[in-house]
Amino acid sequence: MITETVDRRTVRSALELACRAPSVHNSQPWRWRIGDRSVHLLADLRRWLPATDPDGRDLVLSCGAALHHLRVALAASGLRATVHRLTDPDEPDHLAAVELAPGVAPEADVALAAAITRRRSDRRGFSSWEVPEAMLAELTAVAAHQGAVLTPVTDGAALRRAVAAAAAAQDRTPGYATETTVWTGRRTGADGIPAANLLRGPGAVTGGRFATGTIDRSTGVRDGALLAVLGTASDDTLSQLRAGEALSAVTLHATTLGLASCPLTQVLEVDATRRSLRDDVLGGAMSPQVVLRLGWGPQEALPPTPRRRLQDVVEPFPDR
Repeated sequence: MITETVDRRTVRSALELACRAPSVHNSQPWRWRIGDRSVHLLADLRRWLPATDPDGRDLVLSCGAALHHLRVALAASGLRATVHRLTDPDEPDHLAAVELAPGVAPEADVALAAAITRRRSDRRGFSSWEVPEAMLAELTAVAAHQGAVLTPVTDGAALRRAVAAAAAAQDRTPGYATETTVWTGRRTGADGIPAANLLRGPGAVTGGRFATGTIDRSTGVRDGALLAVLGTASDDTLSQLRAGEALSAVTLHATTLGLASCPLTQVLEVDATRRSLRDDVLGGAMSPQVVLRLGWGPQEALPPTPRRRLQDVVEPFPDR
């Protein structure tokens, strides 16, 4: 259990914020194990979506986002965290061990922690205002600090072709339609994407990937969204985990800048279209891990998506 030198309530609060991380279909595919002066992150394979995410890439990416959320929350709470990634080859589901110690971490950022509760995956139409170059430079630096490269998409047509090809391939995948129906367009529950966070019709890049929602998509103005790819030098599990951390870092920083964001992974979930994105959009320079849509969203805030109870994802529970 957490010792007297590290307050259990602080760890619990940090874990609650960590679980606000974005995840594929809001599946929240993580477990946390509390050790002596440590918190361990494990992939929860019971929440793996095999038709959508056959290689488990989205699952690891989602866990990486939760890991970075935890790092931010701990630092803002006055706890120093040392992260050890993929340290146990005998337990492949064990993704990271986070050592805890009292003391303010150098990267502590209260504003970034506060952004956790405001960040949303926003699929609505964005304003025609473009993302300023200075903000893009900041986001690029944030991604680099997490070991990833943020590259703006200059060939939008190639990306849209790849997304359409991925959608066609998934439509032919047994179980995909059922899986999508189960996890999106929900009215109740502690996970999945609610109808209140989805569009009534196809989005500009997401197409008809999700169930029908209740949001009317903005029309009549040019969507000034910036499409960018988060990539890594390699494409192993560690790279996917670090890409998830970069996804968290970029979207949280974007939130502090007033920007809306939405991660897009469909094109990465099919081998052929992932290679097409790598070769045709990125010129073969890196391994793409997630596409990000960034821009100026509508002023009306989206409702938060639901989250599972902390006692359902933590073992043993800190208060026991």
